Amino acid sequence: MLAIKNGRFIVPDENGDFVFRTEGVLLCDGERIKGFAEEKDIPADAEVLDAQGNYVAPGFLNVHIHGCAGSDTMDADIDALERMAKLQAQTGVTGFLPTTMTCKWHEVEEALLAVKETMQCPLAGARILGAHMEGPFISPQKKGAQAEENIRKADYKLVKPWADVVKIITLAPEELTDYTFVDECHAAGITVSIGHTAADYEETLQAVKEHGIHHFTHVYNAMTGFSHRSPGVVGAAFDTDANCEIIADNVHSHPAAQRLLYHAKGGKNIVLITDSLRACGLGDGPSELGGQEVFVKGELATLKDGTIAGSVATMNRCVKIFWENTGAELPQIIEMVTKTPAQELALYEDMGSLESGKRADIVIFDEEVRIHKTVIGGKVYYHD
Repeated sequence: MLAIKNGRFIVPDENGDFVFRTEGVLLCDGERIKGFAEEKDIPADAEVLDAQGNYVAPGFLNVHIHGCAGSDTMDADIDALERMAKLQAQTGVTGFLPTTMTCKWHEVEEALLAVKETMQCPLAGARILGAHMEGPFISPQKKGAQAEENIRKADYKLVKPWADVVKIITLAPEELTDYTFVDECHAAGITVSIGHTAADYEETLQAVKEHGIHHFTHVYNAMTGFSHRSPGVVGAAFDTDANCEIIADNVHSHPAAQRLLYHAKGGKNIVLITDSLRACGLGDGPSELGGQEVFVKGELATLKDGTIAGSVATMNRCVKIFWENTGAELPQIIEMVTKTPAQELALYEDMGSLESGKRADIVIFDEEVRIHKTVIGGKVYYHD
């Protein structure tokens, strides 16, 4: 039994919206949350964690991350995935989707195999919940830091063997011959996401409204921007209730752009991601992404030609930045890294909130969103 006391707990209210709760003690029985109790009812043999007035929230979920700690999903290596999992846990993440690149298809399959094997034999650190395929079904015009020679047309025959691993696929809707591929993905429980796309507003709105694509990959980046006469993909993201990823590192999106997304979406249907690469956690210097050389200086990672590559941000840092930039209430921000992604992955019955019966994946952090403890499956994995 694990008991957490003296916390500012972030929990759902009767409407499901996250709010603060300061009374009571959170009890965990094994890998599951038991619920709240009075301090006098803490079992004598319980391990007691004193949150010391800090925030206590569900463990963060990171649905778009290429790498960190010198490792990358495309290494197709279980040890590399474990290094990523360990650093994720240190930054408050308890579950994540290793994300593939637009590489040669056999390389993507090798990476997916490593993810599958790791899911079947969990390693130390944050749990791997599946994989996010960023490409190769994207637009050459908006390839960003993806390798154009590996871009190809969407073909579900390629994806079908990995349907039990892949949870999200990023694609450009205008590159589809028809929406059969999307229908097959949805039937398999795979979330299709709009990203790396040169589509216009009307094409994007059709994809969302008529074909049920309710996710946008790193809004603002690698997509047609907003103009008052041509709203583009960004306009469609604002104008629908689809979930929108955003890299809140002040590099990939200006603070004002973060505020605009927050207000356009009414504070809902937003998913904070890191989109980090292997250089995350290593500091300045050369690195690599999808076989391409990357240079890191401070918060900025670029290819040789100056194209912005993935980020070097951590999830707790993104939470802090988005909180500062938007002025939103913290419980609402926490929904963006817990409840919202869990719901989209059809995992909210099992994780994503501090409710009885759910997984005891918990993070304790302070006003600076410095992580003090990360609990995974009812056991303290990380403490500062």
